[in-house]
Amino acid sequence: MNFSNKKVFLSVAIVAAIGLTSCKNEAKQETETTTTEVSKEIAMTELSFGVRGNCGMCKTTIEKAANSVVGVNSAIWDVDKKKIDVSFDDTKTDEMAIHNAIAASGYDTEKATGNLEAYESLPGCCKYDHDMEMNL
Repeated sequence: MNFSNKKVFLSVAIVAAIGLTSCKNEAKQETETTTTEVSKEIAMTELSFGVRGNCGMCKTTIEKAANSVVGVNSAIWDVDKKKIDVSFDDTKTDEMAIHNAIAASGYDTEKATGNLEAYESLPGCCKYDHDMEMNL
């Protein structure tokens, strides 16, 4: 192969390589433009109700119990107001499931009485007055 043929061969190889790269990029772009994103918004139900308790340890236990319910997005208990604010997906759970989960951890809610055995195993600072007002 003489020098001139080597030049032509090299030129053809470079053009072919550019062509393949170009085809790959075009195929990639075509794939990206045909991909569509589907977003699904879930409407959250918001709810507030009273929960008896005393301190920061109560707050941790009450919030953990509420958040353990499948479908609950967030649960925040206010120590001073004795009230919990809950956001949940009502296609996955309902209000009573949240009340029952909190009651199972030993705390009274407006609609469920705390489990006595769980209440007895709470730390001393968490033993609340069963007649205390809630949802202040």
